[in-house]
Amino acid sequence: MGHTIRDIATALGAEAEGNLDLIVTHAAEPAGAGPDALALAMDPRYAEGLARGAARAAMLWQGADWRAMGLQAAIFAPRGRLAMAGLSRIFDPGPEIAPGIHPLTVIDPTAELAEGAAVGPFVTIGRGVRIGPRARIASHVSIAEGAVIGADALILQGARIGARVRIGDRVICHPGAVIGADGFSFVTPEKSGVEEIRETLGERAEIRAQSWVRIHSLGSVSIGDDVEIGANSTIDRGTIRDTSVGSGSKLDNLVHVGHNVQVGRDCLLCGQVGIAGSSRIGDRVVLGGQVGVSDNIFVGDDVVAGGATKIRTNAPAGRVLLGDPAVKMETQIEIQKAMRRLPRMAATVAELQKAVSNKGQSD
Repeated sequence: MGHTIRDIATALGAEAEGNLDLIVTHAAEPAGAGPDALALAMDPRYAEGLARGAARAAMLWQGADWRAMGLQAAIFAPRGRLAMAGLSRIFDPGPEIAPGIHPLTVIDPTAELAEGAAVGPFVTIGRGVRIGPRARIASHVSIAEGAVIGADALILQGARIGARVRIGDRVICHPGAVIGADGFSFVTPEKSGVEEIRETLGERAEIRAQSWVRIHSLGSVSIGDDVEIGANSTIDRGTIRDTSVGSGSKLDNLVHVGHNVQVGRDCLLCGQVGIAGSSRIGDRVVLGGQVGVSDNIFVGDDVVAGGATKIRTNAPAGRVLLGDPAVKMETQIEIQKAMRRLPRMAATVAELQKAVSNKGQSD
């Protein structure tokens, strides 16, 4: 089922020209676009591909001469990636989850499913679970006792929702995510070698045998509204209070949020980010891929950390960080420049040492 150029432009709040009743069924790259596709060429660099394709309509940059490109219609996107967000929403059919409750599912009699909720096959829903209106639960999901799923939530294949987890409205949980596993929290009967090293910054009085005693997780996890949790990501339950993720935050695949962590609103946590226990992340924080955050520290609002940065101490609001250990990005760039000069500097020092040594021998 297609959409007219007029309807797409209206939905995007964008300008359009040409045959606005032209129907397109999908989006495509310019060179591979057929007559029923909307070609995506929001930058002049992609205009060349239109000549190799067969598109009749395209999404173009402001001011583009669409007639000269042989098109019948055009939509003008002042901000390409933002237009892509709306366009992808229009054309995405979403997962196929049939309305109602699939017969191959197990639901505790005390669970409450609101009007319009849909549950796929091989799902287990535990005691006292509450699922909000129009929430959709795909196959092989398990939802443990006391969990709450908000309105219009989408829980995809194989996700695991632990006991008493609270998930807000319009949350998307991708396949294989685990929300509400126990935190990784252990203690030794006597002061452990790890505690001693942290106090002394590396020294140990003696090395002795030690064993670990488990600290159980009595809290759970609270997820705000409009949160997205990537595939195979994990959010551990808190020890006493809930681990929490604020509304609007987005977690990529393979992100780990440790026990007691508090993630603020509208944060962006990219792939393989790891946040250790009891740390606090402010609002609108962006952590690039493989960023690590040490335990029991605070990362302030609007901090941006580049990929593979390791944040070991508190980070003030608004700071842009890079490197291991994390420093200001401009400082890290200077460090990298200096490191590239090290071989040449070492050779220069060796020459100077040789010259000084020869001079000493001649004297």
